[in-house]
Amino acid sequence: MAISKFLLACLISAFLFISMIQAHGKIFNTNGIDDMKIDCGSECSRRCSLSSRPNLCHRACGTCCARCNCVPPGTAGNDEVCPCWANQTTHGGQKKCP
Repeated sequence: MAISKFLLACLISAFLFISMIQAHGKIFNTNGIDDMKIDCGSECSRRCSLSSRPNLCHRACGTCCARCNCVPPGTAGNDEVCPCWANQTTHGGQKKCP
C-alpha cells in the first residue's frame, strides 16, 4: 500500500513538473520561434496600396510575410526593420519582397 501511494505521488509530481516546463516555454518563448502571427492580408494590403501592379505585389508580399512574419512599415523601403524581408531574393537574384 505504501509503495502504491509513493508511486502515485511520483507520477503526480512528474506530471506537474512537465506541465510547469511547458508553461514556462510558452510564457517566455524559449523555443526561439515567435508564436504570434501577424495578419498578412491586411499588412500586405497596406504595403501594396500604391503599387502599380497590385496583384503581383500582394502575391509576393504574402509569400514574404508568411516566411518572415513581418511586413515593413510604409508602402516602400524600410527594409531594415525586417532583415528577413530584405534578404529574400528570386532565382535571378533580385529582391523578392515589395
